[in-house]
Amino acid sequence: MLNKYNIKTRLTFIIPSLLGLLLFITPIHSQGSLTIPIAVISKALQSLLSDYLIYIIMSVIVSSAVISIICRFFKIPVIQNSPFLHTLFNITPVWFVIRILGAVFILLTLFTLGPEAIYSSHTGGLVLHDLLPVLFCVFFFAGMLLPLLLNFGLLELFGTLFTKIMRPIFNLPGRSAIDCLASWLGDGSVGILLTNKQYEDKFYTQREAAIIGTTFSAVSITFSLVVIAQVGLEHLFVQFYLTVCLAGLVAAIIVPKLPPLCWKKDIYIDGSTPNTDNELTPVGHSLFSWGIEQALYKAAHAPSVKKTLIDGLKNAIDMIFGVLPVVMAIGTVALVLAEYTPLFDYLGYPFIPFLKLLHIPEAELASKTIVVGFADMFLPSILASAIHSDMTRFVIAAMSVTQLIYMSEIGALLLGSKIPINIAELFIVFILRTLVTLPVIAGIAHLLF
Repeated sequence: MLNKYNIKTRLTFIIPSLLGLLLFITPIHSQGSLTIPIAVISKALQSLLSDYLIYIIMSVIVSSAVISIICRFFKIPVIQNSPFLHTLFNITPVWFVIRILGAVFILLTLFTLGPEAIYSSHTGGLVLHDLLPVLFCVFFFAGMLLPLLLNFGLLELFGTLFTKIMRPIFNLPGRSAIDCLASWLGDGSVGILLTNKQYEDKFYTQREAAIIGTTFSAVSITFSLVVIAQVGLEHLFVQFYLTVCLAGLVAAIIVPKLPPLCWKKDIYIDGSTPNTDNELTPVGHSLFSWGIEQALYKAAHAPSVKKTLIDGLKNAIDMIFGVLPVVMAIGTVALVLAEYTPLFDYLGYPFIPFLKLLHIPEAELASKTIVVGFADMFLPSILASAIHSDMTRFVIAAMSVTQLIYMSEIGALLLGSKIPINIAELFIVFILRTLVTLPVIAGIAHLLF
């Protein structure tokens, strides 16, 4: 069967797929840390535009809000006649308000106007100066280059090969393994971008997209090293990262089987139902040969270079104009609540008996760090610096990484994407991940300390 595909089709599969693997999956060492080439390229762009990037981002977020306002009151033919632009700027009232808030917050932060709580270096300043430049550059390159993974057969091959692992253990398609690898080696935002695109293209159902987005957009090795260094335990990095991986695996198996993720429907974005027979290997094929067959079929029907470039540009524009305002708005609000109100302290009180049950020292201080991770992943490690117990700091650092969903980035990205999950569901998943992973982390901590 494979002989029916000519050399052009084979090269159409091989060359872009190898480039995609190189850019998104291949681990490399850069400046003393493990990362992936797409992250290195993004950092190079960030460095190149360092003097202007904040103003470019401000222009994008403000423009996004202004165009959305205009579209709300006037019918602009160019936008009305373009399905892409119409979807991007004609948004629901809730997202309209969030987009306006993002524009207001970025202007207040950039020009240090209004309440200090908004533009402080711990709130809006953190989002604008530390987070958005990274996301902008990642979205630009990842969006442009994602078609290398999506359009030429690589995911068809990996999807077939990994189905025997991902479907029995996680009840997910084999291709979701690519999302996990891209996130684990590089950046969780790349995983969200990839998951969202595959959901839009009907490769994931609502349930699968929600589970992958909240479970497999893992924290990179690089950021994990930053977290453990913050609590002064970098000499235990290997033990720490193995703990994170084990706790994350346990959460990935258990949490999707609980509400709200188990309540998500197994239907595609357009309401149609999947055909699981597509994952069966036909008689006469091995797993590998069927994967190659699927990949070559995809490559034979791959879009032209021009359409591939246009698709990549649309991906980048959609994420930059659609998601950056959400991150600015929701990230700032979450950090203001964390820094200037006792809300997360109060939410942490119910965890004191749980921490004492697990024999975690300084349980009262540790409880204040548990829920604050919903605002930003780095906050628990910062607060943990006031705790004397090495064991407790180790537990807090590992917990903050395995909680995974934080509103200053991953949570806001999920809300800004097409993935069907809301902020209440994200908070429930965050709590469930905390409850599931804490006993695993505490058990290993007791063995180490």
